[in-house]
Amino acid sequence: MLFGVLLAAGSIMTAEAQDPYAMQRKAMLDDIATLTRETRFETGRAALSERVMAAMNKVSRHRFVLPGEEHYAYDNRPLPIGHGQTISQPFIVALMSDLLDLKAGDKVLEIGTGCGYQAAVLGELAREVYTIEIVAPLAKEASARLAALGYRNVIVRSGDGYLGWPEQAPFDAIMVTAGALEVPPALVQQLKPGGKLVIPVGPRWSGQELLVIEKDAGGRTSTRKALAVRFVPLIRDKR
Repeated sequence: MLFGVLLAAGSIMTAEAQDPYAMQRKAMLDDIATLTRETRFETGRAALSERVMAAMNKVSRHRFVLPGEEHYAYDNRPLPIGHGQTISQPFIVALMSDLLDLKAGDKVLEIGTGCGYQAAVLGELAREVYTIEIVAPLAKEASARLAALGYRNVIVRSGDGYLGWPEQAPFDAIMVTAGALEVPPALVQQLKPGGKLVIPVGPRWSGQELLVIEKDAGGRTSTRKALAVRFVPLIRDKR
């Protein structure tokens, strides 16, 4: 019996040596599951899909935070990434990904690349991800980071996300990871019939609602509120 216990302990130590963040990642997934249950009446989701949870488990959040912040990478909270921007808390990343109901063959547009973490999660769930970041240094860093991590299906560019990416439209799904004062008309236009747009809308820094907008086969849209949230503002290019 003791020999078996020693073997099990050795296996755990080996696993932790191979992945020093394994326990923190598991705690993050537990937090996501708990918050999903607690917000089920608002979001309509008692549990997130296995595909989304697997993606959250696979993407190494510690590779997307600032140097020195790795210890906090799997805490369920946003963290600064420079330039006045943040990496969203894991629960919100998971929830927004789940609300899109992505299929493996989908083409997705993300507005607000930031450090590239949400784009990486989307890259695990969809065939192609096009992501726009208005802060040029962040776009450059995210592009290099995603390429280094092997995300060949994620394409980053710097620009005004309010205008979308018309050259690549239409999209099966669109996600906006910054708070908008209104729903950008260009994004609705670039959404395929049958597609979903997930976007936080409301006053800057407070009082935002996470909206899920669906477009039917005839091009008509319907909107529902999923959760009260707080995001950094969606910045416009004023040049």
